[in-house]
Amino acid sequence: MPITSSAKKALRASKRKRVYNIRRKAVAERELKSFRKLVAAKDHSGATKALSTLHQALDKAVKTDYIKPNTAARLKSRAAAALKKIA
Repeated sequence: MPITSSAKKALRASKRKRVYNIRRKAVAERELKSFRKLVAAKDHSGATKALSTLHQALDKAVKTDYIKPNTAARLKSRAAAALKKIA
């Protein structure tokens, strides 16, 4: 347990950030999973719509420092390549 007041404050902030990180992770993973399902089903129009929501989820994850920018760029690039492949 934290002893100093600054450590107590840091613990409170850490708990708040944890909630946001879990939420961002869940959204990003859900969008990625739904996009991959649509690609596997070769649903081009659905995957195109899912790609934009996937980009949005990844950008928000980067903005809140949940994932690194290069990781998001790599995931977006691979998603776009997968979409192009089923076109």
